[in-house]
Amino acid sequence: MSLKKASLIIVTILLIDQISKIYIKTHFQLGEDVTVFSWFKIAFIENDGMAWGTKLSDFISFISDESAKLILTLFRIVAVTGIGFWLLDVIKKKKSKTLIFAISIIFAGALGNILDSVFYGVLFNDSIMQVATFLPEEGGYAKVFHGNVVDMLHFPIWSGVMPDNLPFIGGKYFSFFDPVFNVADMAISTGIGILIVFNKKAFAEQDHAKIEVHDSELHNNPA
Repeated sequence: MSLKKASLIIVTILLIDQISKIYIKTHFQLGEDVTVFSWFKIAFIENDGMAWGTKLSDFISFISDESAKLILTLFRIVAVTGIGFWLLDVIKKKKSKTLIFAISIIFAGALGNILDSVFYGVLFNDSIMQVATFLPEEGGYAKVFHGNVVDMLHFPIWSGVMPDNLPFIGGKYFSFFDPVFNVADMAISTGIGILIVFNKKAFAEQDHAKIEVHDSELHNNPA
């Protein structure tokens, strides 16, 4: 896969991700939700931490929430930079299409969430009890690098009380699937899933190269 095709994939995912987030941010109040199907809702929440709202300050007590947010955003920038160099490297070395596609969508997803963290605090006012405004006159709700990631996709596929005979969870209320996420999260999860499930196919060319080197060594150094 060429750099041009990989770039097209990245731009497409970024556009879908950012358009959906800007629409939700400028049309929904925080906490508002709309039921599309019984198993799918548009539910606007904002995540100022990591997965499921976990914050670095939850683990390191002497770090303030503001400092934890800045550290997380900077870490994301470093991580996505590394992913970008990895992508360029595998394209240059003409690795498998599966590997390039997976890294491309992971990169797009990571970059999509970074845009929220870096710029949304400046571009929008807050969404508490109001619909946010793009470029408000009074300024945004946070400084650069301190924005919150916009999430909106919720799939409450099933909820109910578990049978009493099940160990540990018997008789308890259970809901699947609770996390609310966005298009960028889907891209990251899908890319990682491809690398796990199709590992051999993704790294096929690399494995083939190793076999060729091994065969060459046997030819040059016969027993």
